[in-house]
Amino acid sequence: MARQSISFTKPNDEWLKAQVDNQEYSSKSELINDLIRQARKQQSQIDWIRVKLDKSERSGFTDNTKEQILKQSKSLLNG
Repeated sequence: MARQSISFTKPNDEWLKAQVDNQEYSSKSELINDLIRQARKQQSQIDWIRVKLDKSERSGFTDNTKEQILKQSKSLLNG
């Protein structure tokens, strides 16, 4: 594993220490790695949503009412 040296603000360092003291994590390194994993997962989800939104926007907009859209969706599902 790559070794890094990083600095924290006092409130962030105290929060990290509290998580370790509460035995939520065995070390600050474990906690930081978990936070990074969570951030990477979240970014992956954001990227997926962004792709879906872009695709939807490119497909165009409709003037149909909610009822018309629901009726069309049901007819597509029911064949």
